Amino acid sequence: MTDTPVKPYKGRGMEGFVASWYARQTAHDSAEFERTARRIADHLGPGSRVLEIAPGPGYLAIALAKLTGGRITGLDISRTFVQIAAENARQAGVAVDFEHGDAADLPFPDGQFDFIVCRAAFKNFTRPLVALNEMRRVLKEGGTALIIDLRKDYSPRAVSDYCKDRGFVSAAIIKLTFRTMLKSRAYSKESMMGLVAQSQFGQGEISLDPIGFELWLRK
Repeated sequence: MTDTPVKPYKGRGMEGFVASWYARQTAHDSAEFERTARRIADHLGPGSRVLEIAPGPGYLAIALAKLTGGRITGLDISRTFVQIAAENARQAGVAVDFEHGDAADLPFPDGQFDFIVCRAAFKNFTRPLVALNEMRRVLKEGGTALIIDLRKDYSPRAVSDYCKDRGFVSAAIIKLTFRTMLKSRAYSKESMMGLVAQSQFGQGEISLDPIGFELWLRK
């Protein structure tokens, strides 16, 4: 399997001030993280191992750890996010193993995880096909991967609703980021499913909402 397509930008993680700003903004989404954690928990059994790829500040992984008490690992390309997430887990009183690494070169043996989740990050991966194949490699047989991300044809009204109560400056920055960097990197339903068809998963199930998509993949 080749590692094409390759996206035309560097897959650098957010560091320093930018990562800290992002952590403060996404802290507003705690209810969403908890809802997502509950839905993932429905797919887990006793002793399940979960990997979150690109967990950022770690809010979803921490919510999962609180809810399930399971073995949760988070892997991020940003060293700042690894530090922030580890501190957030410590303050929350839960054990989550946050590590530094690349989604296209996962530092885990084959067949380690029952469930993989990647939220709001896949569009940023410079080698998305390799990342998909790496997800499949480290999944156990019968395991599931869930990718949640922005859809290219998102509703501007949905973004405006998302920005409510975040303050004028933060809302303006978020909307600008959506219109420029994020929209250009996002996948349409068709392009995402075309990528899946090229991958070793071969197929998946995708659903859309006004701002994003959920893609379920099974090994």
